[in-house]
Formats: sequence, structure tokens, C-alpha cells
Amino acid sequence: MHFVSVFFAISAVLAFPAAAVQTQAPKPQQPTGAKTQVVAKGLVHPWGMQFLPDGRVIVTERPGAIRIVDKSGRVSKPLSGAPKVSARGQGGMLDIALAPDFATSRILFVSYSQPRGRGQNGTSVARLKFVSDTQGDRLEDLKVIFKQLPANGGGLHFGSRLAFAPDGKLFVTLGERYQKFYAQDPKTHYGKIVRINADGSVPQDNPFIGDQYKALPHIWSIGHRNPQSAAIHPESGKLWTVEHGARGGDEINIPQAGKNYGWPVITYGRDYSGAKIGVGTQQSGMEQPVYYWDPSIAPSGMAFSWSDKYPQWKGNLFVGALKDRHLARLVLDGEKVVAEETLLENLRSRIRDVRQGPDGALYVLTDSRNGQVLRVVPGR
Repeated sequence: MHFVSVFFAISAVLAFPAAAVQTQAPKPQQPTGAKTQVVAKGLVHPWGMQFLPDGRVIVTERPGAIRIVDKSGRVSKPLSGAPKVSARGQGGMLDIALAPDFATSRILFVSYSQPRGRGQNGTSVARLKFVSDTQGDRLEDLKVIFKQLPANGGGLHFGSRLAFAPDGKLFVTLGERYQKFYAQDPKTHYGKIVRINADGSVPQDNPFIGDQYKALPHIWSIGHRNPQSAAIHPESGKLWTVEHGARGGDEINIPQAGKNYGWPVITYGRDYSGAKIGVGTQQSGMEQPVYYWDPSIAPSGMAFSWSDKYPQWKGNLFVGALKDRHLARLVLDGEKVVAEETLLENLRSRIRDVRQGPDGALYVLTDSRNGQVLRVVPGR
């Protein structure tokens, strides 16, 4: 395919020395364990959540609803005004993010698999206004500000995490829709991280503006498989992501402008059949992950803990695991993972999203027909 050779050419231009890659970090010398408290239950396959300024939690459900969890744990009826979704396979109502000025603007953003006609769909981002008055809570003024192109009829690999950078730009992670070679195609959004302004326009300092290969201007980085985790580091302001590998090779990356993260040319995983994928684990001009898991944990949702209330967790990164049904606590030294502790494995629950709450505790969503919001604190 022409775009594969095109991006080998781009990789040569963007060649950087490969860093040492990490995997299988040892257990921390001082494990903390974790305790949980049920905040709410009865959610249907919840996918993303955010804390509102008044302490309530707004939660998306993959089948298509957006609900509010109040401080008593009561779950509201679905908010009116939400976008219609294509709830097929892994698709549906996915992530949610509050505008940086939400306290005054009341603007929020949702990512979802949007029906595109003729049985097709694609990841889209909509901007909405959250209204709360005597008539209740609702969503208004829906405007679609981004559409992943092209659409297709599948139900896999939507990616879809949202993260606002300190400069107000919005990162959107996009899966390759289970069509792996398109992750290297600069003329599609498949397998990319994109960066847009809050109104959906393209920032003029994006790396592929005016690119000779006709790359789509929204693109920030390429060569991703299915990144379902994204968070901004509280000190550096850098975007961190975690993406699903195939059979092994789940990756933590710190995506930088214009760089190529390799899928499917390089990977630390194998095909589900056991067959080799690509050329191996390294290729000139393609980036190495910060850390990877083999076997796969199926990561989704991540958050940095930065609260002084729980100093034993301060500076740690937490990643939810779907397949392995636990919460991974990663101890960092700068941008290196130096230890990993497995938490919440006794819950036997798929962890879909992870957030730090205004009280300094971590909160997770469990992905099931009777999904829960859980408050998580150190066990010691």
C-alpha cells in the first residue's frame, strides 16, 4: 500500500534514537494495597466520568446515556440533549471532558461513535452546554466539532479519550478501527492522536500543517493501535497515553508532535493467531514506548495521583485493566516506571475509567451491566 512506504519516508525524516524500553517493573518495596467504597451502582457499562464543580459526577454509559451521580450516590435519569450513538461492539457514548472554564461557560465535550448513514459510524467529538436550573439538568446546543475520517461499518477500536492540555488545546485519541495498516496512513485519522482547538478548528502549530504528504492537519502523532487512556501530567503538562496491544504489547507513550509510534510496523505483541506482526520491536524513526505489558492487561482509563492527602501515592500513575480486572499502580521516576503494584484484583471487575476526585481520592468506573463508581484510597 502506498501510504506504508510514504510513512517509512516520513520516519526517516523524523528519525530519533530509540530509548531503552521498560517492561515488568518490580513490585514496590512498600506496597500500599487499596480500599474501596461504593459511591454509586446501577450504571450500564459506564465509560467516562468527570467531577462537576458542585461535587456531583457526570458519567457516560456506552449504550448511549449521560447521567449525573449526586453526593448521596443516586443516579439520575439520562440527560436530554445527548448525541445519538452507534452502540455497536465497542462503540457508543464514550469519554467526557469539561471545558477548562466550565465553571463559567458550562461547556463540556463528549466523544462517541456517531452514526454516519448506510450502517457506518466513526468517532466524533461533540460540544454541548450543561444546563442546570429549576427544570432540572439537561444538555443543549449540541455541535459536532470533530469527525474521524473515513467512516466504516465496524464496531472495534474507537479509541476516544479526551484530554485538555494546559494551553487549552484538546487531544483526542483515535483507534485504527481494526484496520491496522491505516495507522501509518497520513490521509486518515485511524490510529492517530489528534489535537484541536475547543471549537474544533486546527491549531496552526500542529506538526503536519502544510505537510507534503497531504497528512490531515488535525494529526499530532501517528502509529497508534487503540489508545483508550489519556491524561495530562500535572507538572510537565505533557500528554501521556496507554494503548491496547494485540496479544501483548500494551504501551504507555508520551506522544510528541509529529512522531510515529510504530503500529503495526513495530510492536511488542503478536497477532491473536500467534503470528508475528510487522518487522519486530524496533525501526529507525519509530518511537519506543515508555513501558509495555506482555501479556496484555487490556488498559482503559488512567490518572495521575497528585494529592497531598495520600502522600504514598503522590506522583504515581494509575491505569485500569479490563482483561486482567485490576488497577495498576505505577511508581515513576521522572518518565520511567520503576515499580508496579496490582490493586483491586479481588474485585474481579473490569476497570474502565480512573480519575482523581476533588477530595484527593481516586475514583474508578467498573464496566458491567451493573457498573459502579468506586472511591479508592490506600489500604495502608
